Amino acid sequence: MTIKNNRLTAQQYKEKFADIHPPFETSGAALLEANRCLFCFDAPCTKACPTSIDVPKFIKQISTGNMKGSALTILSSNIMGGSCARVCPVEKLCEGSCVLHNRQEPPIHIARLQRYSTDMALKSQWNLFKRKNSRGKKVAAVGAGPAGLSCAHWLARQGIDVTIYEKENEAGGLMTYGIAAYKVTPEFCREETDFITSIGGIEIKYNEELGRDLSLADLKKNYDAVFLGIGVGLTRQLEIPGENLEGVVDAIRFIYEIRKDGFSKTAVGDKVAVIGMGMTAIDAATQAKRLGAREVTMIYRRTEKEKPCTDEELEIAKLDGCNIIWLASPKEIHGENGKVRSLLCSKMELGEPDDSGRKFPFDTGETFVLEVDMVIKATGQVPYTDMLQSNRIKLSSGKIRIDANCTTNVGAVFAGGDCVNGGKEVVDAVEAGKEGAKSILKYLGITD
Repeated sequence: MTIKNNRLTAQQYKEKFADIHPPFETSGAALLEANRCLFCFDAPCTKACPTSIDVPKFIKQISTGNMKGSALTILSSNIMGGSCARVCPVEKLCEGSCVLHNRQEPPIHIARLQRYSTDMALKSQWNLFKRKNSRGKKVAAVGAGPAGLSCAHWLARQGIDVTIYEKENEAGGLMTYGIAAYKVTPEFCREETDFITSIGGIEIKYNEELGRDLSLADLKKNYDAVFLGIGVGLTRQLEIPGENLEGVVDAIRFIYEIRKDGFSKTAVGDKVAVIGMGMTAIDAATQAKRLGAREVTMIYRRTEKEKPCTDEELEIAKLDGCNIIWLASPKEIHGENGKVRSLLCSKMELGEPDDSGRKFPFDTGETFVLEVDMVIKATGQVPYTDMLQSNRIKLSSGKIRIDANCTTNVGAVFAGGDCVNGGKEVVDAVEAGKEGAKSILKYLGITD
């Protein structure tokens, strides 16, 4: 067993990482799907969308050939509608709410129609939004992920000058660095960011990290308001023996390296264990398999019923040949010459529900061993607690505490997205950015 890169040919990488949800190939196919829609009044699909996109309206506009109108309907509610069309768990949101389910028919392919519309807008570089004259107000947004970009665009539309500070050298947050390459590409993320900033009034400063390169005090001094959209970026530790062995990596870092270095330069083991069952765990497991791992085993301490990922995501892992072990938890990682060689796991059983409402797993005392050379930790992320507390930001269960106006305890500092909710979907972060922008406008006394 060994961890190495460049396992496959260029053609194999291309095939394995091809778009998992390809767009409609022709306008006729898109029209055919659009005309299946019943254009419901008080549509449940719109209610299920965190950004409240008027789904029947944008689909009707597609069916009538009004493509600019369709894109405007989507992007007015969700400026990252292109990203969300690719990565949203639509099976539990809009498509899961489609009334065609009641007829025992397949739901409308809302995500593909949304992608059809937004892709056309981005490729054609349509100027769908007109920025109001500058108000002479400046806002700093920390983090160029979905929350920060959404907040910035909403403010810029109202004539606010926004500077976004981003710790990486590209925008997009987890869209760029933390989601499987077969769902969305870095090239698309750049294209979408360029579209968002093309309205004017938005400047992104890269390689600028809060707590390292800039302070909250300076931002408050130099701007009329500050929006924190910093996400949650620290992987929760397993806190078991052997965690520091070579071959133990966190899932976000693993996915980040795939996006940054490319497929052939990303090392992967022959036999890989992935700890966790969330969306990030699925992305890590499937990509490890597609990079050339012979065996990938996912380990989760609860049963399939309690899994955080969707059924559709789990099916991707199964189709890729990933093994699943339920009711198991890592106990020790054993090594040889400083490198991972096996994983000792405890067999678990479920007891009473914990704070999340799911049954709490407990150790039965029985164990088993997996022969592995790589362990990927996908056990969730924790906030930047020390950095936030050093800036006197109050937290609640490790998350930034805000009021109904998205305001923190520090005056003129607002927050939204994963740093507040602990980690939800991209679409939730986009909506949080919008709400933060609305609150900032209200704080600045701008009502028109």
